[in-house]
Amino acid sequence: MIKIEGGLKENSTPHDIIHRFEKIPTKVYADESEAVKSIADRIVNAINDFAQSPMDFLGFDEKTFSLGLTTGRTPLGLYRELVARHREGKVSFERVSVYSLDEFYPIGVLDEQSRNMRILHEFIDNIDIRPENVHLINGNVDAEDLTDYCNYYDKSASHIDLMIIGVGEQGQIGFNEAGSNVNSRTRLVQLSHHSRVTQSKVFGCDLNATPRMALTMGVGTILDAKRILVMAWGEDKADVVRDIVEGDITPAIPASLLQEHERITVYVDEGSASKLTRCSTPWLVGSCEWTPRFVRKAVTWLCEKVDKPILKLTYKDYVKNSLSELLEQRGPYDKVNIEVFNDIQHTITGWPGGKPNADDTTRPVKSLPFPKRVVIFSPHPDDDMVGMGGTFHRLITQGNDVHVAYQTSGDVAVSDDVVLQNIDTAREMGFEDYYERVKSLIESKVKGEAEPRELLDIKAGIRRAEARAACRSLGLNDRTNAHFLAMPFYETGRIKKNELSARDIELIVELLREIKPHQIYVTGEFTDPHGTHKLCTSAVFEALRQTADEEWNRECTVWLYRGGSQDWNLGVVDMAVPLSPSELLAKRNAIYRHLSQKEHLPEHSSYKRDLWMQAEERTINNARLYDNLGMPEYEAIEIFVRVQ
Repeated sequence: MIKIEGGLKENSTPHDIIHRFEKIPTKVYADESEAVKSIADRIVNAINDFAQSPMDFLGFDEKTFSLGLTTGRTPLGLYRELVARHREGKVSFERVSVYSLDEFYPIGVLDEQSRNMRILHEFIDNIDIRPENVHLINGNVDAEDLTDYCNYYDKSASHIDLMIIGVGEQGQIGFNEAGSNVNSRTRLVQLSHHSRVTQSKVFGCDLNATPRMALTMGVGTILDAKRILVMAWGEDKADVVRDIVEGDITPAIPASLLQEHERITVYVDEGSASKLTRCSTPWLVGSCEWTPRFVRKAVTWLCEKVDKPILKLTYKDYVKNSLSELLEQRGPYDKVNIEVFNDIQHTITGWPGGKPNADDTTRPVKSLPFPKRVVIFSPHPDDDMVGMGGTFHRLITQGNDVHVAYQTSGDVAVSDDVVLQNIDTAREMGFEDYYERVKSLIESKVKGEAEPRELLDIKAGIRRAEARAACRSLGLNDRTNAHFLAMPFYETGRIKKNELSARDIELIVELLREIKPHQIYVTGEFTDPHGTHKLCTSAVFEALRQTADEEWNRECTVWLYRGGSQDWNLGVVDMAVPLSPSELLAKRNAIYRHLSQKEHLPEHSSYKRDLWMQAEERTINNARLYDNLGMPEYEAIEIFVRVQ
């Protein structure tokens, strides 16, 4: 979706030079879907080679290919790809044994929060594996039997033929956290506070309900495998991938201990590979194609490296930092400085919907038509405000016809306590008393089962009311221009969501045909390829594909925004919208309307700041980055990438 321009020239530099910073063989793919196809090829070929190899006639039926399976969300795409290969008749799992990597303790394998539940539902239940060959770590072992069980499981899993590993954001492998010994074996471990906060997402963000302990294969057990394949997806994993592949071996990053294995390969997508030297600073390893956007990337990097604004960069700065090839092709240096300065300056606009009656030659948005019809797609009923609340406000105040489409209800993100508080408030205001009824619904919930639909409807109503309040605070007509799509894929009442359906896409198509927008804004957060944000974005792009021949679509521009702690690299930014102090305050006030999302204390959250704090820190930092480059100094900036 993001047009990649420039970079390393293929076959211009020897492979060993390009990869000289990497201590583990690493394969980079455009996205997860391409990567898992390659991994699936490795697995299928290994299984088929085993099945076709000569066997000892003694015990023939008992010999199996041993496959280690990682848990969590990282391998979901791989498991689905393997199931597809099996259904196509390309592989049989009859002579395969599987061993899972870890499990919470205590927990049942059929519980929704179980680490192994998805292995069962997404993989095991859909292949022809023999039940006796399925070995998933049991999180329900009696405490007095744990030592014997761990020893038994470790012995069984100590000769795995092919181990599939996912990596945590802090370099965990399984639940081997910082400090784990290279010789550690299968054991019961105490989970760190950070891990519990991270894992609490699957326990309703309730830290008290999140297990304090887990069972895991040890680092030594993993290293016993004959071959190891490591996977990592999304920008959230970029730092740890760099540390694993290019860093030193240290117990502080358990995954780095895998460097000691002789037969290991790392598979990553462009997001998780983004901080590897050959991806982040390719001019350090080989000859490059110097397109304007790639030049911008290099120059902004150089500014940060030498702590200078663009127009103060010297010939010496370029040459000392391996950018002499850039000057040879695009120089001299002062010409490059001016070109990049103007390029970045032209990304800045106070008119995200286009400025009427203005020369738009160097502006990121065309003047006409004006006013523009705009649709902002928000995966949950707060992403719009967190990600681009200032631009949202600017579009409205400048007279554009702005619509916001909330793609999912966000119901499961509302805690039961918040529901009771809202019901109690209504009761105290003299409205009909539903308190006891709702309390009984909450008490009727069964662990591992979907929440009662009546309760979910109340939670969805709370999120809609908050979203409408936020819209009103920015001046949007919430009755006519706020659209609640309630896409069906989300409405499971569980943490696990369904795959996108035709109806999900149809809802978006219908809205687009009704509004016929000139501009579309959609989230560009793809840290989790199986997460709600990614699915919502995919749905929008599929709807645009289905309407590609319609006149409004041909004239429509699509912009990506971000709402998390990470924002776009300035090298790829197409539009930067400055925010005044009052606009930043308006954005904060809009975010504040989402009161149900504020019930968790920062220390009990994966975020160290409240939503509005995260948003402000990110946009203020963007302004600081522009300022450091020599641009005008602004209070805050929201930045966007145009879809090509």
